[in-house]
Amino acid sequence: MYNGGMNNRKPIFVRTITEEERKRLEAGLRSSEAFVMRRCQMLLASSRGEHAIAIGRELGCSGENVRRVIRAFEEHGINVLKAKSRRPKEVHAAFSLEQAEKLKDLLHHSPREYGKSTSVWTLELAAEVCHDKGITDQRFSDETVRATLERLGVHWRRAKEWITSPDAEYERKKTNEIE
Repeated sequence: MYNGGMNNRKPIFVRTITEEERKRLEAGLRSSEAFVMRRCQMLLASSRGEHAIAIGRELGCSGENVRRVIRAFEEHGINVLKAKSRRPKEVHAAFSLEQAEKLKDLLHHSPREYGKSTSVWTLELAAEVCHDKGITDQRFSDETVRATLERLGVHWRRAKEWITSPDAEYERKKTNEIE
């Protein structure tokens, strides 16, 4: 039987709110932070007996979002007004250690050896060549290359301290001892 798009979920309402919680929620309606104000609106509307779908429609969000806030309030109480960090809990390196070492080695050669028209590496160019040469299976951003080098203890701005050249006169030229 078609129900017109409405689901058959049992309505969910916020538990009875204490007087202290109600004062905090009402104060939150005047917050300059949209996150706090919106959650306060949801919880107070639910405490008045409004259904999650109706609250969501009024606030321009989904009923499921309202239900998530109600469940979070049940679990965490008034702390639900504090936004959690959006940083990932686990970060994976884009370059494996082996790939990172190949990147570092690559930078000890001239970009011209890889068919480029410049003799100066940029992070973007390094990312491009890594992908072209199969060091990485996808093209990473210049920031990913910078972070990978940083992980190896290589600071891009100070590359002149660790990059070498096959030129026999390189050390002398590098230290400006040109006669």
